[in-house]
Amino acid sequence: MVVVLVLAAGASWESAALAGLSARPDVVVLKRCVDVADLLATAAAGQADVAVVGLDAPGLDAPAVEHLRGHGVRTVAILPRVGDRDALGLAAARIGVRTNVGEGELDVLGEVVTAGEEIPEAAGAAGEVPLAPRRPGRLMAVWGPAGAPGRTTVAVGLAAELGRQHRTLLVDADPYGGAVAQQLGVVDEVSGVLAAARLVATGQLAERFAGVQRSLDHRLSVVTGLPRPDRWPEVRAGVVEELVEVAQGHGHVVVDTGFCLEDDLALDQVGARPGRNRMTLAALESADEVVVVGSADPVGLSRLARGLVELGEVVAPDEVRVLVNRMRPTLGWSERDIVGMLAGLVPGERVHFLPDDRAGVDRALLAGRTLQEVGDSGLTRALAAVVAELLPG
Repeated sequence: MVVVLVLAAGASWESAALAGLSARPDVVVLKRCVDVADLLATAAAGQADVAVVGLDAPGLDAPAVEHLRGHGVRTVAILPRVGDRDALGLAAARIGVRTNVGEGELDVLGEVVTAGEEIPEAAGAAGEVPLAPRRPGRLMAVWGPAGAPGRTTVAVGLAAELGRQHRTLLVDADPYGGAVAQQLGVVDEVSGVLAAARLVATGQLAERFAGVQRSLDHRLSVVTGLPRPDRWPEVRAGVVEELVEVAQGHGHVVVDTGFCLEDDLALDQVGARPGRNRMTLAALESADEVVVVGSADPVGLSRLARGLVELGEVVAPDEVRVLVNRMRPTLGWSERDIVGMLAGLVPGERVHFLPDDRAGVDRALLAGRTLQEVGDSGLTRALAAVVAELLPG
């Protein structure tokens, strides 16, 4: 006996689907759900086997399908009559729905529901999702401990330096409210990260990727961050991972992250899911290279050392490169002294120093431009040297 949940969201096919399913002796329709939240809550009870849902049901996304699968419920999507069948099937596959039936093919719905993962040819399987092209770009995540060591300034500077010769995308993934847009003078009512989150939920990020980024010049683009810190719950699990994966198909990627590495859990209406800091952790775990920013003063170096220990639990040490920021002679110690302080935490050859350039940074902030656009300086030359280490040749 197969126990079925149905979510039609007011679609006209519901009556025909219920009649066909109810006529089968091996199918029991447990409930007609009013929305996705009702569907997920019912599935959590562990009594259902299959969910028959409309592909256009509001709120049906990859996390919802994964929630159903986690409770042993297989999803069968009903594709609307309007639209290209192949495109609709591909959209279903991208959110994790492996089985679909066209609205005009409801006569085979009962067979599909009881057939398990094997999809009858008449049901019109979506087929395999095409593999993404080889990723030509490298992913660099910029992280730093609490205390404003200059993480965003470094992320913008590295992206701008990369953008001189390569197609580069700068992503603001700070869950505590990023400052990349403000630093670059980008005035946009639409958050790029939130727009990407909505497209990931519907499986459309790859084809509509251009709409989530703002072009700064012919090589450098930016995906702006959260407009307010309290909107982090809208970036659900898997969004950052898919965003950077798609972005790497277009060039190199620099991600500005948050400071906290605690793997917290939040509880929403459908159960436990990754919490606020998962945006940062996802970027770090996906990165080819992690650039750690710390300030050169005593408090900053102490925080940097503790941060490197915590970071070692998240990423491999050979993926970490340290940038000691705001280095100045008035501190009373040399670069060699600082390398010695960090010995045992990071190899000396992976430690770089950025000179203090308050005047240049202030000019860039006031103009809403990158450091490279407001003139040559010791800081821009130091960033260029770091980029040469990150991308030899």
